[in-house]
Amino acid sequence: MYALNFYSPMVADQLRSGRKTATIRLGDKSRKYRKGMIVQVLAGTRFSPRQRIFDAVIDKVEVKQLAELSPREIEHDNPEIRRTEEMAAFLGQLYNREVSGEDLVTVIRFSEIRA
Repeated sequence: MYALNFYSPMVADQLRSGRKTATIRLGDKSRKYRKGMIVQVLAGTRFSPRQRIFDAVIDKVEVKQLAELSPREIEHDNPEIRRTEEMAAFLGQLYNREVSGEDLVTVIRFSEIRA
């Protein structure tokens, strides 16, 4: 089974409340994640135990330049951010490198599967 892992504990709360319904990943991840896939949504730091938040279905996978992201797409990933410049800074911290509007990102929209 595939997983969408989130490192920040704050994200777990956003996922549980339904405020976070997408993830924006640096680079082209369209070969790894595809529409209709079932994934486990997990929270926890690298090389440590992870907490399973829920299972989800991937609704949409779209690759584009960071500068092409809409405020709505950004908000689905991080409700605290609206502008591409803020998203570039956020991704730069996550990936520990300089990120610009020309960088490719993958927008992965997902929905929780409830029993």
